Amino acid sequence: MLQVNEYFEGKVKSIAVDNSNGKATAGVIAPGEFEFGTSTIEYMTVTYGEMDVLLPESTEWKLYKQGETFKVEKDASFKVKVAEPVSYVCRYE
Repeated sequence: MLQVNEYFEGKVKSIAVDNSNGKATAGVIAPGEFEFGTSTIEYMTVTYGEMDVLLPESTEWKLYKQGETFKVEKDASFKVKVAEPVSYVCRYE
């Protein structure tokens, strides 16, 4: 079954799928800076565009471009800065 999610006054939107392979979302992020929290391990892959990411164990922002993936541990938070609209796929473990 598909589930539509909307965050930060519509600036982040995703569609979730949950099947025998597990749970994943495909989404888009409008320009801005956002902080996300995790309840599982998350693998986020940029599918179009680029985003600056501040991971929980880091003090420096890192730029992730199309095709690149980063991992965020369970029960953590991370920040994202986006200059232009970007799309992503997030896989939950």
